[in-house]
Amino acid sequence: MELCCGQALGSEPHFFDRHYARGLNWYRSMMPKALDGQIVMEKTPRYFVTAETPARIHAMSKEIKLIVVVRDPITRAISDYTQIISKTPDIPSFENLTFKNRTTGQVNSLWSPIWIGMYAQHLERWLIYFPLSQIHFVHGERLISDPAGELGRVQDFLGLQRIITDKHFYFNKTKGFPCLKKPEGSSKPHCLGKTKGRTHPKIDPEIIRRLRDFYKPHNLKFYQMAGKNFGWQ
Repeated sequence: MELCCGQALGSEPHFFDRHYARGLNWYRSMMPKALDGQIVMEKTPRYFVTAETPARIHAMSKEIKLIVVVRDPITRAISDYTQIISKTPDIPSFENLTFKNRTTGQVNSLWSPIWIGMYAQHLERWLIYFPLSQIHFVHGERLISDPAGELGRVQDFLGLQRIITDKHFYFNKTKGFPCLKKPEGSSKPHCLGKTKGRTHPKIDPEIIRRLRDFYKPHNLKFYQMAGKNFGWQ
């Protein structure tokens, strides 16, 4: 989740989920300085799924704008698992962690990579505190296939002039993601880091089918709540 409070904060401060006891003065000290008319954005994805976060952010600012990047929850879960095994290669297979019981096909909805993709469940908490008009959903798949279009909609949401266009991107075939071209005379283009673009493990199509069935009602509810069909079929 991105917080619109331009410039961007480099690291993820995790203030509203891990360091809330440090207080708002500490949080503000983490932010880069901005001129009038600039927007500071903070990115900590875990905010979206942390139960306490919506109320805490609302207590700080009722007018804040929120940006949520979402992608197909199955692809997201496999990506999450790929990141996990890069650090802890001895964990069980994706299939074994996904199901409580492989025979019955009962999905382990408490396993974090599966649970995070149940977007409607998390969004319900945010809508208690913020109107949908203050939340913008970025389509993760389109962010890859049409980054300028998705960022154009983000700029509109933030009330900014559309400065970022197609000319600012090129597709990195090695990573499988677009890279952002920096202004002329600056350093190399900005591409996603080493932790992104890893090759995903091959998953049995039957496992994917069962996950499609599991996520279908969650996805349909999310489409309805968000007012947008993301097409994860």
